[in-house]
Amino acid sequence: MPVTLPSNLPAIELLKKENIFVMDESRASSQDIRPLKILVLNLMPLKITTETDIVRLLSNTPLQIELTLMHIKEHNSKNTPIEHLLEFYNDFDEVKGQNFDGMIVTGAPVEQLPFEEVTYWAQIQEIFNWARHHVTSTFYICWAAQAGLYHFYGVPKHPLDQKMFGVFKHTANDPTLPIFRGLDDEFYVPHSRHTEVRREDLEKVSEVTILSESEESGVYIAMARDGREFFITGHSEYAPDTLDTEYKRDLSKGLSIEMPQNYYRNDDPNEKPLVRWRSHANLLFSNWLNYYVYQETPFDIREIK
Repeated sequence: MPVTLPSNLPAIELLKKENIFVMDESRASSQDIRPLKILVLNLMPLKITTETDIVRLLSNTPLQIELTLMHIKEHNSKNTPIEHLLEFYNDFDEVKGQNFDGMIVTGAPVEQLPFEEVTYWAQIQEIFNWARHHVTSTFYICWAAQAGLYHFYGVPKHPLDQKMFGVFKHTANDPTLPIFRGLDDEFYVPHSRHTEVRREDLEKVSEVTILSESEESGVYIAMARDGREFFITGHSEYAPDTLDTEYKRDLSKGLSIEMPQNYYRNDDPNEKPLVRWRSHANLLFSNWLNYYVYQETPFDIREIK
């Protein structure tokens, strides 16, 4: 089934070219189906790119989804046209009176700052607290995962000597969990970050369970509250060329950046990326939607506690 999107959202035409089924609001209103209400708090600067990446994965499920986009009102985005934000995005005041089946919080390019120095940290904390009472399951990605673990459980982040940058092999600690249904014994995930959360810190928190790790990139998935919260340190949602774009952008700026590991064919940046995380990403998002959102959400989402 499709994801229902605001009419004229750029993602619609971009994804149709990939033969991905999406549907605008006008067509969806004629169907007598209660879709899953999914809220996306998009903290990334290139919002159109990020929202397209997420919709691509949400649409690969038999469940019908109604998507609501949210941004931080007080934070000015320099890389997304203000017209796009005004037409397609809500701020927190516009959604906080509602309940949602699921919420996705994206990464943000502020990971090297202490959390308290992020200009919108107070609002992030308010939104995280609100989600516990208004959202069935929340999916925190990259910086948002670190922020959520710090805010709720006091788990610190640690700077890395070198950016974790590339595509790395992972395993599941308990493959029987529904979030891993259909996954292979080993699967690949892109990472792009300067900080990490460490196993030894998470093991001190009884409420948090480490679900997946990598020998190279460390903790990948942690879960709390029986799946009401997932903390994902990697970027399973990345498009094939995202790491390439990041790498060449930083090179053009004269920044010190290593080539992404395990990414280009023959480790040659002049060749195309070898995409080997797409199937895992689709299963990860589909399993989350099916087993931790759809199967767990109250029939009437006004009943969320």
